[in-house]
Amino acid sequence: MDLVHLRSEWAPNVTRELLAGTVVALALIPEAIAFSIIAGVDPKVGLYASFCIAVITAFAGGRPAMISAATGAMALLMVGLVKDHGVGYLFAATILTGLLQIAAGALQLGNLMRFVSRSVVTGFVNALAILIFLAQMPELIGQGPAVYLMTAVGLGIIYGLPYLTKAVPSPLVTIVLLTGVSMYLGLGIHKVGDMGALPSELPWVALPQVPFTWETLQIILPVSLTLTMVGLLESLMTAAIVDEMTDTTSNKNRECAGQGVANIASGFLGGMAGCAMIGQSVINVSSGGRGRLSTLWAGAFLLFLIVVLGPYVAQIPMAALVAVMIMVSINTFQ
Repeated sequence: MDLVHLRSEWAPNVTRELLAGTVVALALIPEAIAFSIIAGVDPKVGLYASFCIAVITAFAGGRPAMISAATGAMALLMVGLVKDHGVGYLFAATILTGLLQIAAGALQLGNLMRFVSRSVVTGFVNALAILIFLAQMPELIGQGPAVYLMTAVGLGIIYGLPYLTKAVPSPLVTIVLLTGVSMYLGLGIHKVGDMGALPSELPWVALPQVPFTWETLQIILPVSLTLTMVGLLESLMTAAIVDEMTDTTSNKNRECAGQGVANIASGFLGGMAGCAMIGQSVINVSSGGRGRLSTLWAGAFLLFLIVVLGPYVAQIPMAALVAVMIMVSINTFQ
């Protein structure tokens, strides 16, 4: 692989890649915590998963600039398993999901995406845009005038700043400025820290605490099969969307296997299964991310934020992230 191709795949513009990844990392935190709550596990499970999956898919995935992490669709499928058997079985199911996804890549099931019609992809994208928008309403409706004002100011910065300069992604400026204003004025509004405690230590590799028996396999296999199908469907659909947004192509079979490798690692590091995220991928591309470096930096910076800068990250007002996600919803429709 020559240096020109390597640079185009990893970092066409290093500054833009790092800035885009920074925006994504900040936006990942409340979502990872929320998805952990949905699944019924500690917030660190979703945060560790998001770090691990993003970093590994940066190397192993088939779609540069696409963001993969813990997702709501996958979290919903884990609720029963966690409730009935505990988090150890979730880690085991995550590892098995990864193995099944690697098998899907080896069988070249990613090629089936060419048979998915444009109308199906359009419907999928529009439905996700609506869901992304509706998911922001609990953090907006009935939260008081300060939240409405900060969200409006955030949207003003997001859409107004590019007319002045495009050197820095406007969503990043929005998050930084609104966090500073919130801390300076001491506004009593909902913050990231209110979503749940951030971990203060690095994840460790460990085997799932489950009996390695046929009975365990019978318990986790149905869940893993469902996670495999949903995860690959959402990932391949998102890859197709990013393909269109960037006017490039991707390796769908490599993406299947890459998702599998990432989920295996997530299970061993105490994380939940994940897949590609349409919202975060749109944030990344809209902020200038085009290569694998933005995905790698998003995962690595996420871990740095939660472990080292946790007290500061906890002060980010949810109103700032609501503004960013409303932008994501609009861009997804477009």
